[in-house]
Amino acid sequence: MSINLPSRYEDLNEAYKGRLAPNQDLISLITQAKKAMTISGGIRFLPIFGESGSGKSSASRELSTHMPDVVCNVLSREEIESGEMLKSKISGLHTRNKDKTLVFIIDQYEENVSGREQIPSQFVEKISLLDRGEMRNIPAVFIWLTTSQDFRNMLVSATSRNKRILLSKDFDLSGPEKSEWAKIVEETFSFHNSEKPLSDFGIIRDDIEVISLDASTIGECIELIGARLGESLEGLQNISEYQVVLLWPVADSLRNQRVFQFSRPREGYRLNWDAWYAELNADDRRTLPLHEFNRTRLYFDLRVIPLRAADLHKLCANLEDDAIPLAQTYIRRFTNTHFFHVVSDNWQNYDYNPVRERESKRADEAKDWYETVTSKPTQLGKRIAKILRECGLEATHETDITTQYSTVRTDVLVITQSQTKPKKIIELKAYASENTMPSTIKEQIKVTLRRHAQLAGFLSRQ
Repeated sequence: MSINLPSRYEDLNEAYKGRLAPNQDLISLITQAKKAMTISGGIRFLPIFGESGSGKSSASRELSTHMPDVVCNVLSREEIESGEMLKSKISGLHTRNKDKTLVFIIDQYEENVSGREQIPSQFVEKISLLDRGEMRNIPAVFIWLTTSQDFRNMLVSATSRNKRILLSKDFDLSGPEKSEWAKIVEETFSFHNSEKPLSDFGIIRDDIEVISLDASTIGECIELIGARLGESLEGLQNISEYQVVLLWPVADSLRNQRVFQFSRPREGYRLNWDAWYAELNADDRRTLPLHEFNRTRLYFDLRVIPLRAADLHKLCANLEDDAIPLAQTYIRRFTNTHFFHVVSDNWQNYDYNPVRERESKRADEAKDWYETVTSKPTQLGKRIAKILRECGLEATHETDITTQYSTVRTDVLVITQSQTKPKKIIELKAYASENTMPSTIKEQIKVTLRRHAQLAGFLSRQ
């Protein structure tokens, strides 16, 4: 499995760079420089110190994203070392951007150059000549990024003969606040992995916050999370033979949508962890074993699937009569449901179409019928097992699954020929429409996660 979590600006997807958060202190300083150059002319110079991974490159290179009247450009080694090439670069960029402020960035150049102690005076002398020469009326700011405070001090000292060009002698860039790191890491991961959330790979927000305690910069935090991902991927792929399917019959479009919001329909109705997590209150987030719950969700590949009452109605007459024949017309209709596509391991061959509950006589009749059977979940589960057998699947009702840690009684157990998840544990949630609320769905997902976390030994029984 290939996943991507870049920790350096250079490795970010180009489309993502424009979404990087602005550094307001740096923007304020560049705005101040622009005003000063407009009034008194000349160029400006800003050495910036920041630890590796603090976000220096991201903040400086993306200034033009947040300041429309700024053009940013990273200077090459040749342009830094050659005064003529530097002049040519400034002149060419100004010609193409007459009304813009030019920002030139030197990104840790000194780290790979011998004789680094001579670099500050040589470069500052070059830009001091620009400040006094024919290019003094071109608004240009030179930003030098360094991870060495000593080198930053050398750059500052080199401006002693032309102090007006120095914007700040002690500007440090520390990046976003730690309280923002978790959200940034999650967004970065999701963008670079086809919108898949980081929690799908076993790392939830609580983990990020704990990891960040040992990191001094967001870049270091991302690298630590990347190391954790590398350690856990092999384990996550060592999957169980059981899959858990939470089946929720719904009688109208509103309830259908409420169940929808807790899953990802296009991904075979996998539990939408982020949506479920968003429903948790502060006490839940503090007390629930969220890491173990997320591990359970991944281990059992938990699905949350709504099933229209109209697809059950005609197949569930006389629930007390186990021998009642089931009409093949309704059986064929049932095999077209999303629920059946998932439990029969046929989802990958299905051309996805969203479920829509249209107003109709059939839907109204099913709604009235469904309200009469929500008090009979055991009989309804038994009939669903019968329906699945009629559809060609091996299905049993109320089967116990026992491990050394716990026992779970399934509402329906389906056995397929899948190479990865041949055994489907179906949990039936037959709730009346008025009880199919987001809070109810959230609680039932919590119950299911806890039960199966205990089954797998991720949680001890209390």
